[in-house]
Amino acid sequence: MSHAIRFHTPGGPEVLRWEEAGVGDTAPSEARVRHHAVGLNYIDIYHRTGAYPLPMPSGIGLEGAGVVEAVGSAVTELKVGDRVAYAGGPVGAYAELRNMPADRLVKLPDAIDFRTGAAMMLQGMTAQYLLRRTCPVQAGDTILIHAAAGGVGLIVCQWARALGVTVIGTVGSDEKAALAKAHGCDHTIIYTRENFVERVKEITGGKGVRVVYDSIGKDTFTGSLDCLRPLGMMVLFGAASGPAPLFDTGELARRGSLFLTRPTLFTYIAQRADLLAISGELFDVVTSGKVKIEVNQTYALKDAAQAQIDLVARKTTGSTVLIP
Repeated sequence: MSHAIRFHTPGGPEVLRWEEAGVGDTAPSEARVRHHAVGLNYIDIYHRTGAYPLPMPSGIGLEGAGVVEAVGSAVTELKVGDRVAYAGGPVGAYAELRNMPADRLVKLPDAIDFRTGAAMMLQGMTAQYLLRRTCPVQAGDTILIHAAAGGVGLIVCQWARALGVTVIGTVGSDEKAALAKAHGCDHTIIYTRENFVERVKEITGGKGVRVVYDSIGKDTFTGSLDCLRPLGMMVLFGAASGPAPLFDTGELARRGSLFLTRPTLFTYIAQRADLLAISGELFDVVTSGKVKIEVNQTYALKDAAQAQIDLVARKTTGSTVLIP
């Protein structure tokens, strides 16, 4: 019998249970995937706590990589034995085996192993849409990325550097600063002892940055706006410290005709053509060596609760995967 992590009520890490979970026949448009690795992401915390409510009981997890074991009668792009990866749902990736809509799966290049594949899809495609679509950056731009030593942050630092962009990143410790710098971050700000707004103004000669990529939310929102140059863009793509405060949009005018957006990966990959384009560009920058995916922590899948505890406590860097 296959097993999966499930929960029956929102709450703390203790609600996560390792349960037997049967997998039925594939529907015509589905493929059955045996996971070799599962990705851990902050959105999993939002689902577990009920910040992003799910129907109960529920599986959890949005990212994985593995091998196709069966395909439905209407599936034409995949076959048994294909190496695949995915991110973005439906929820239920914390499982040994599952059926997935085949149009949400992409073939994993031979040069990318399963752990890297599971670690890179959600965070890497997020980096792609942030840098290449939401606010396309180019050589000569200066950007600010919060949590620069995290999974998305390390990818953004490397990718932006490859594009000729100057990267300023906030981190929580000297160790994380060293890690971010090793991955292309030009200037690190240790927010636990430095005022990041003052440092950004100092680094940019008072001009501010073109774009701030902010996954922190409540604790950094106002300061992030203060870091922008006139006509700059605030990209709020997460809320690790809680939801951003209620906001008078007139502040955007008063601060220099700023732009504010709250994108999600799920919108950007809703159409299969977009999913293939975004994942394809991600695979290209990884296989070319321009971006290295740092899988810095692994846990057994049945120990997912501990992995989530460590993620929330900011004990992790780079990417984390769960191994069935």
